[in-house]
Amino acid sequence: KLNIDVDTIQHGVEGLSYLLTESSKLMISEIDFQESVQVLGFSDELNQLLLQLYLDNRKEIRSILSELAPKLPSYHSLEWRLDVQLASRSLRQQIKPAVTLKLHLNQNEDQTAQVLQTDPSTLLHLIQQLEQALGEMKTNHCRRIVRNMK
Repeated sequence: KLNIDVDTIQHGVEGLSYLLTESSKLMISEIDFQESVQVLGFSDELNQLLLQLYLDNRKEIRSILSELAPKLPSYHSLEWRLDVQLASRSLRQQIKPAVTLKLHLNQNEDQTAQVLQTDPSTLLHLIQQLEQALGEMKTNHCRRIVRNMK
Protein backbone atom coordinates (compact mmCIF):
# COMPACT_ATOMS: atom_id res chain seq x y z
CA LYS A 1 0.00 0.00 0.00
CA LEU A 2 2.87 2.37 0.74
CA ASN A 3 4.87 1.47 -2.37
CA ILE A 4 7.98 1.14 -0.19
CA ASP A 5 10.40 -1.77 -0.11
CA VAL A 6 9.84 -4.24 2.76
CA ASP A 7 13.49 -3.96 3.85
CA THR A 8 13.16 -0.19 4.22
CA ILE A 9 10.16 -0.56 6.53
CA GLN A 10 11.85 -3.33 8.50
CA HIS A 11 15.00 -1.24 9.00
CA GLY A 12 12.88 1.75 10.03
CA VAL A 13 10.99 -0.25 12.66
CA GLU A 14 14.21 -1.82 13.96
CA GLY A 15 15.87 1.59 14.15
CA LEU A 16 12.93 3.11 16.00
CA SER A 17 12.79 0.23 18.49
CA TYR A 18 16.55 0.46 19.04
CA LEU A 19 16.31 4.22 19.63
CA LEU A 20 13.52 3.79 22.19
CA THR A 21 15.06 0.84 24.04
CA GLU A 22 18.53 2.39 24.32
CA SER A 23 17.09 5.73 25.40
CA SER A 24 14.93 4.00 28.00
CA LYS A 25 17.85 1.89 29.27
CA LEU A 26 19.94 5.00 29.85
CA MET A 27 16.95 7.08 31.08
CA ILE A 28 18.16 10.04 29.09
CA SER A 29 16.50 13.42 29.61
CA GLU A 30 14.19 15.14 27.16
CA ILE A 31 16.95 17.49 26.03
CA ASP A 32 19.40 14.65 25.39
CA PHE A 33 16.74 12.72 23.46
CA GLN A 34 15.94 15.75 21.31
CA GLU A 35 19.63 16.28 20.56
CA SER A 36 20.02 12.63 19.62
CA VAL A 37 17.04 12.73 17.27
CA GLN A 38 18.02 16.07 15.65
CA VAL A 39 21.15 14.44 14.26
CA LEU A 40 18.92 12.11 12.21
CA GLY A 41 17.66 15.04 10.13
CA PHE A 42 13.91 14.65 10.69
CA SER A 43 11.47 17.57 10.68
CA ASP A 44 10.70 19.38 13.94
CA GLU A 45 7.18 17.95 13.96
CA LEU A 46 8.47 14.39 13.67
CA ASN A 47 11.10 15.08 16.36
CA GLN A 48 8.34 16.22 18.73
CA LEU A 49 6.27 13.10 17.93
CA LEU A 50 9.28 10.88 18.69
CA LEU A 51 9.91 12.75 21.94
CA GLN A 52 6.29 12.32 23.00
CA LEU A 53 6.43 8.62 22.07
CA TYR A 54 9.57 8.23 24.17
CA LEU A 55 8.12 10.08 27.18
CA ASP A 56 4.85 8.12 27.06
CA ASN A 57 6.48 4.69 26.82
CA ARG A 58 9.86 4.80 28.61
CA LYS A 59 8.57 3.39 31.94
CA GLU A 60 6.81 0.54 30.19
CA ILE A 61 9.88 -0.20 28.06
CA ARG A 62 12.09 -0.25 31.19
CA SER A 63 9.72 -2.66 32.95
CA ILE A 64 9.71 -4.99 29.93
CA LEU A 65 13.51 -4.85 29.70
CA SER A 66 13.85 -5.67 33.40
CA GLU A 67 11.61 -8.72 32.94
CA LEU A 68 13.71 -9.90 30.00
CA ALA A 69 16.99 -9.59 31.92
CA PRO A 70 18.42 -12.98 32.87
CA LYS A 71 18.08 -13.94 36.51
CA LEU A 72 21.63 -14.92 37.41
CA PRO A 73 22.42 -16.85 40.59
CA SER A 74 23.91 -14.90 43.46
CA TYR A 75 26.55 -15.91 45.99
CA HIS A 76 25.37 -17.20 49.37
CA SER A 77 28.29 -18.97 51.01
CA LEU A 78 31.43 -21.01 50.36
CA GLU A 79 32.83 -24.10 52.06
CA TRP A 80 36.30 -25.38 51.28
CA ARG A 81 38.55 -28.27 52.21
CA LEU A 82 42.19 -29.06 51.53
CA ASP A 83 42.98 -32.72 50.87
CA VAL A 84 46.57 -33.97 50.65
CA GLN A 85 47.52 -37.47 49.57
CA LEU A 86 50.89 -38.22 51.16
CA ALA A 87 51.47 -41.75 49.95
CA SER A 88 49.91 -44.65 48.11
CA ARG A 89 50.69 -48.34 47.79
CA SER A 90 52.85 -47.81 44.75
CA LEU A 91 54.42 -44.44 45.67
CA ARG A 92 55.58 -44.03 49.24
CA GLN A 93 56.84 -40.47 48.90
CA GLN A 94 54.30 -38.30 47.10
CA ILE A 95 52.41 -35.15 47.86
CA LYS A 96 49.24 -34.61 45.90
CA PRO A 97 47.18 -31.64 47.19
CA ALA A 98 43.61 -30.90 46.09
CA VAL A 99 41.26 -28.07 47.07
CA THR A 100 37.55 -28.87 47.16
CA LEU A 101 35.09 -25.96 47.09
CA LYS A 102 31.37 -26.13 47.72
CA LEU A 103 29.74 -22.98 46.42
CA HIS A 104 26.22 -22.24 47.67
CA LEU A 105 24.14 -20.06 45.31
CA ASN A 106 20.72 -18.40 45.51
CA GLN A 107 18.56 -18.35 42.39
CA ASN A 108 14.87 -17.47 42.38
CA GLU A 109 14.46 -18.17 46.11
CA ASP A 110 16.09 -21.62 45.67
CA GLN A 111 19.48 -22.62 47.02
CA THR A 112 21.79 -24.73 44.92
CA ALA A 113 25.29 -26.01 45.56
CA GLN A 114 28.14 -26.53 43.11
CA VAL A 115 31.11 -28.70 44.07
CA LEU A 116 34.42 -27.84 42.42
CA GLN A 117 37.82 -29.45 42.83
CA THR A 118 41.16 -28.11 41.69
CA ASP A 119 44.84 -28.20 42.45
CA PRO A 120 46.43 -25.26 44.36
CA SER A 121 48.36 -23.88 41.38
CA THR A 122 45.20 -23.57 39.28
CA LEU A 123 43.43 -21.96 42.23
CA LEU A 124 46.24 -19.41 42.60
CA HIS A 125 46.02 -18.60 38.89
CA LEU A 126 42.25 -18.12 39.21
CA ILE A 127 42.75 -15.79 42.19
CA GLN A 128 45.29 -13.73 40.23
CA GLN A 129 42.92 -13.41 37.27
CA LEU A 130 40.03 -12.33 39.52
CA GLU A 131 42.22 -9.77 41.31
CA GLN A 132 43.34 -8.42 37.93
CA ALA A 133 39.69 -8.10 36.84
CA LEU A 134 38.84 -6.25 40.06
CA GLY A 135 41.78 -3.94 39.45
CA GLU A 136 40.55 -3.18 35.94
CA MET A 137 37.13 -2.27 37.34
CA LYS A 138 38.81 0.64 39.13
CA THR A 139 40.03 2.23 35.89
CA ASN A 140 38.27 5.33 34.55
CA HIS A 141 37.25 3.53 31.36
CA CYS A 142 35.39 0.77 33.23
CA ARG A 143 33.79 3.26 35.62
CA ARG A 144 32.44 5.20 32.66
CA ILE A 145 31.01 2.04 31.09
CA VAL A 146 29.36 0.93 34.34
CA ARG A 147 27.90 4.40 34.86
CA ASN A 148 26.38 4.32 31.37
CA MET A 149 24.96 0.83 31.91
CA LYS A 150 22.86 2.01 34.85
